[in-house]
Amino acid sequence: MPIDTNKQPIIVKKVFKHAGHHGGAWKIAFADFATAMMAFFMLLWILGSTTKEQKAAISKYFNNPSAFDGVATSPSQAVGEGTGSKPSIIDFEGAVDMGPESQSMQTPDQIDEMAEELDRERLESLRKVLEEALNKSQTLAPYKDQLLIDIMPEGLRIQIVDKENRTMFDLGSAQLKDYTKEILKELGSIINEVPNRISITGHTDARPLSGNYSNWELSTERANAARRALIEGGMREDRVARIVGFASTVPFDKNDPNNPINRRISIIVMNKKADEAIQSEPSTPIQTLIEH
Repeated sequence: MPIDTNKQPIIVKKVFKHAGHHGGAWKIAFADFATAMMAFFMLLWILGSTTKEQKAAISKYFNNPSAFDGVATSPSQAVGEGTGSKPSIIDFEGAVDMGPESQSMQTPDQIDEMAEELDRERLESLRKVLEEALNKSQTLAPYKDQLLIDIMPEGLRIQIVDKENRTMFDLGSAQLKDYTKEILKELGSIINEVPNRISITGHTDARPLSGNYSNWELSTERANAARRALIEGGMREDRVARIVGFASTVPFDKNDPNNPINRRISIIVMNKKADEAIQSEPSTPIQTLIEH
C-alpha cells in the first residue's frame, strides 16, 4: 500500500511553567509580616508610655470585663425553694485574677488595694441583692421591718431583731420560731454566694433570767442556733469564723435596755481586714467587731 507523503506528523509539546521568583504570593506574606510587626511596635510604644496604674486598670479589664455578671434581678426567684441545685445569685469567683501571673505584674500594695476594692464591690452587691429580696421574697418580705442591713467598717451587717408580738425565739429559750428558721435558711442560701466568712453574735435585753442560766449563755446559744439554720439553708459550714454572745452589753436601744429590739441576731459578712483580725487573734474577742 503506498505511503501518503502529503500528511505531516502531529507533534504534541508539553510546556511546564515555573512560578519561581516571578509569582506574587511572597508579597502577600511580606505584607502580613509587616502589618504584624507594626502592631507589635505600636504595642511596645503604648506599654512604654502608660503608667503603672493604667496598666493595672487595663489588666483588670481584660481579666474580667464584667466582674459582676450573674446578679439576679429577683433574689427570691434565683434562690428558689427546697434543697435542690440552685442557680447562682452572685458570681464573684474569679472577678479579679489574683493568681501568680497576675500578681507578678502588680506591687504588693496594688494587690492589696485591688483585693479591698473587690471586697467593697462584692459586699455592696450582696447588700443590693438582700434589699431586693426583702421586697420580693415570699419568705423575707413579711419580716422586712425586722431585718436591718447596713455596711459597717468590718463588712456587711444583717440584723434580725425582735418585735413585741413577733419574737425570733421563745422567751428565755434558744429554740427558733419556725418563721425565724425559714428567714435564716433563705439568708444562708444568699450569703453562701460570696466567699467571705461571717461572724454571728447573739444579743438579749436586760431582763434577768432565773437560776444559774444567764443572758450570756442564752445569747451564745441563740447565735449558735442561728448558725445551724443558716447551714440548713445551704451556707457552707466553713463560712462561719466566729460565734459570740454579748448578752445585754451592746443594746440596740441604749435608752431602753428592755426594749424588744435589743433581742437580736447580728450576722456580719466580714471583709478581708476583719477576717484577718480574727485569724491573727483567734482566742481573743476583737472589740472592733462589736456593733456600734
